[in-house]
Amino acid sequence: VMNSLYITGAGVSKESGIPTFRGEDGFWTIGSANYTPQEMATRQMYCNQPDEFLLWYYQRFVTYKNVSPNKAHQWLADKRLITQNIDGLDGKAGNKSYIAIHGRLDKVTIFRGQEQYQELLDAPWEEVTRLKIENEDHNRLKRVLLEIFKISSRTKRPENEVSLKPFILLFDEYYTDLYRMSDAERWMMEADKMVFIGTSFSVNITSIALRLGLQNRAKIEIVDPEPIDLGIPSITYHGVTAEEYISSCYS
Repeated sequence: VMNSLYITGAGVSKESGIPTFRGEDGFWTIGSANYTPQEMATRQMYCNQPDEFLLWYYQRFVTYKNVSPNKAHQWLADKRLITQNIDGLDGKAGNKSYIAIHGRLDKVTIFRGQEQYQELLDAPWEEVTRLKIENEDHNRLKRVLLEIFKISSRTKRPENEVSLKPFILLFDEYYTDLYRMSDAERWMMEADKMVFIGTSFSVNITSIALRLGLQNRAKIEIVDPEPIDLGIPSITYHGVTAEEYISSCYS
């Protein structure tokens, strides 16, 4: 039996109506009024302006929360899967052991040093949603978010061992075992076949996987409507969407 590993990016959730990160309507093109996403999605921003940071992620959560997994997520539900997506759709589709290497928007941790052991808790975004605050009422939303994430409204600084931090790997953080990095590397080492679906190869984890896959002579396939040519002759490219690729696997 072939040991296949699937590595997915934003392209897989596109069919569910979640914009890809780097597309025209993408996550990264929509910043806040004053910050680019690269400035916003940082530990530094969480530490210095947690109200702006939490508002940004809250608005993303609201966009995601009623989104359903699509056929691709369902097909991947019983596979070895590492996803770069934070939308939690693979969990909703029933994949019990998948690795969310960049975290999940529906979980939080207690704020601690990056290397310290963390337990995942359910994110309290819904408590905010229940208050039915207008999405445009940023000041009230920020006040409520600080309170619910246990950050003092006086200091506006998250407190070690007290405050909650979204379970998201930020741009200025590194992969640790909180994000199951050791498991991910073990899966990469064990794979005879790696299938990359809907990823632009602009993220560190894809480079690590590709390097290990090539080193171990795994069969490598890339599935993307506009696949990036990596200039490696042994790679098989499928210029199709995730759903089209999956229908071809059934036939």
